[in-house]
Amino acid sequence: MDTGVSQRACIKGNISAFPNHSGMKKRHIPAILIILGALIIFAGCTSTEVPSPATPIPTAVPVSSAPTTVPQPSFSLGDHYLQRSYSFSNGSDVYSEQFYVDDPSWGIDFNITTLNDNTSLCWFTLDVIDSNTNQTDHYGFGRTFSNETDQKIPRYATGPFQFQMKGNFVKVVVTAAKRYP
Repeated sequence: MDTGVSQRACIKGNISAFPNHSGMKKRHIPAILIILGALIIFAGCTSTEVPSPATPIPTAVPVSSAPTTVPQPSFSLGDHYLQRSYSFSNGSDVYSEQFYVDDPSWGIDFNITTLNDNTSLCWFTLDVIDSNTNQTDHYGFGRTFSNETDQKIPRYATGPFQFQMKGNFVKVVVTAAKRYP
């Protein structure tokens, strides 16, 4: 006795016994669409209003990853504590200078000349070390520093200082001197 065949016939027979409502569905489609359209209009989703000019419209702002230009302080330099020219032909060139500052109103000026047409390879770092406190301030050109080739930095402490300088494909004139506002 094969009960599987009779059960399949019974199931098939029961499925075909359901009434066909396709005619009722076709009649109700326009009514359903009209009701949905009315709901959308009442919900305000199809508003045809144009935003007033006072309404701010968000816009994309371009983002630059290049170093920014920092406004330079305006001052002139007087009597020099240090004034020298240095040339850096590769990233391993290092110079160090020591000097004593006797006036709290002094400043640093460095002027860069790039030595390579590909300026992305040109950089300079200047670490200013206060020998009394071992506090180090970092300045520079290129890489993560400004691309300004002439930079002035005001300083406000007296005592012994040390400059440690590194660079690549640049010639730099470094001046440390009394500052005149």
